[in-house]
Amino acid sequence: MPRRQQPTARQQRLGAELRKLREATGLKGRDAAALLGTDSAQVSQIEAGLAGLSEERLRRITAHYTCTDEELVDALAAMTSGRTRGWWEEYRGLLPTPYLDLAELEHHSSYRWDADFLHIPGLLQTEEYARALFSYVNPEFPAEEVERRVEHRMRRRVIIERTDPIPYEAVTHEAALRINVGSRQATRAQLTRVLELSEADHVTVRLIPFTLEGFAGAGSAMVYAGGPLPRLDTVVRDGPHGTVFVDAEAQLGHFRTLFRRVREVSLEPDRSRDFIHRLAKEL
Repeated sequence: MPRRQQPTARQQRLGAELRKLREATGLKGRDAAALLGTDSAQVSQIEAGLAGLSEERLRRITAHYTCTDEELVDALAAMTSGRTRGWWEEYRGLLPTPYLDLAELEHHSSYRWDADFLHIPGLLQTEEYARALFSYVNPEFPAEEVERRVEHRMRRRVIIERTDPIPYEAVTHEAALRINVGSRQATRAQLTRVLELSEADHVTVRLIPFTLEGFAGAGSAMVYAGGPLPRLDTVVRDGPHGTVFVDAEAQLGHFRTLFRRVREVSLEPDRSRDFIHRLAKEL
């Protein structure tokens, strides 16, 4: 297979998981190369996501790695098909690669958790709210560039709006609901949108009120995407140096714990809806 110039996060994840399996057996890259009938450079490219491999070769090498976890092998085999040609490919070369990687990650996710305390979580945002955010954070962008980002964010909602939606849970803070990111009317429309989505059986929205004492978790914002197996989950975080995809098992465990903690201190869904409804009436 030809060398990839820009592997997706999903392709890089497959290579990383193969590297973990190889290292767990104590084998070197040259040992894996001998098993595949290639050279060490090719193995390095596979493990970096720069080169792919067929399902047959993946199953052969995982057998040599003495991986007996059939569910894991099947999940990795499903990732060998290469880049998913989903709707997000329309934006390749037009938006930063992490935008596309996030959409592909969501497409393959089995469930999704969001924790955001200063903004309404992305999948719950209205167009006007998202437009105000992108315009403020990127004041140098022309209107066309802002609209492209808004459109992409709105299309990502397909995972909770399609006929076979994934389970979705979001925890946010009263601060995010009270900040008028746009106009007062836009904020009211945004709260109404959150209420509408929260009525769906597969959507859970929880709120942390200002009155909660001892809440120090405002820095634990995250997007948590469930994989076919827990070890294939992914956390996505936005930082000062860009978007980071986290997949180390210890870190995944850390973020699972953080999400459970913010969920435990939040209001129950019914009380959260009542709270949001009262806020909307105040505007």
